[in-house]
Amino acid sequence: MGVVEAFLLGLVQGLTEFLPVSSSGHLELGKALMGVEEGGLAFSVVVHGATAMSTIVVFRKDIQGLLMGLVSRGKDGDVARQFAGLVLLSMVPLAVVYFSFKDLIEDRLDGHLGAVGWALLLTSGLLFWAQKKGRTGGRVGPLQAFVIGCAQAVAVLPGISRSGATISAALLLGVDREEAARFSFLMVLPPILGATALEIRDLMDPLNHGVESASSVALLVGAFAAFFSGWWACKTMISLVKRNGFNGFAIYCLLAGLTAILITQI
Repeated sequence: MGVVEAFLLGLVQGLTEFLPVSSSGHLELGKALMGVEEGGLAFSVVVHGATAMSTIVVFRKDIQGLLMGLVSRGKDGDVARQFAGLVLLSMVPLAVVYFSFKDLIEDRLDGHLGAVGWALLLTSGLLFWAQKKGRTGGRVGPLQAFVIGCAQAVAVLPGISRSGATISAALLLGVDREEAARFSFLMVLPPILGATALEIRDLMDPLNHGVESASSVALLVGAFAAFFSGWWACKTMISLVKRNGFNGFAIYCLLAGLTAILITQI
């Protein structure tokens, strides 16, 4: 993998991880349209780690308050522990899907651009629905956390946007817009960090030492692109949720999905 390819993939990873357009779907589109291949396990580790770091930077005050609250007494401690419990609850559906069906999903859908196209159309419809029918004002409770977690689990399918699915689900459940964005982005941190840890474990496996990977410069460039594009996308998405500005991304996913389906017919 060259530096240019690393920059492009890092940029795509950072932008599409938080904007409601599906990172996995766009990586498939990128490989199909530009012939860009993924850069091996080491590259996956650094771009996912950089994406997680961008989230931590954006929500550093929330994370600091949450960590301090976990060991505090009184109302602040109760609120922090309740929020942490809701995040853990939201991870249950994803954990079930990841450990039970991830390999099956990847075998069936990896490289299948037509399936990605239809999934992008589904993302588009979900964004339009949330824009039109979403209600706000409520808080995240156990039921909301579990349903939002189910939306995150469905988003393992290439073409289904994680942020689009989780935030749309929250809005359709009546969760306050700012709360929906905050919960959606904080709930993804444990899965991203967990996936990165598993990738690091695989990277340390002697059996993977011979696997082709990107150069050190390419890794650095990819991490740089993923961090700054992820930071910008995260901030932008928070602003869009507050303004209920999903229609533009819904139209984009519609066009991207139709493009993917059209490519398979050529």
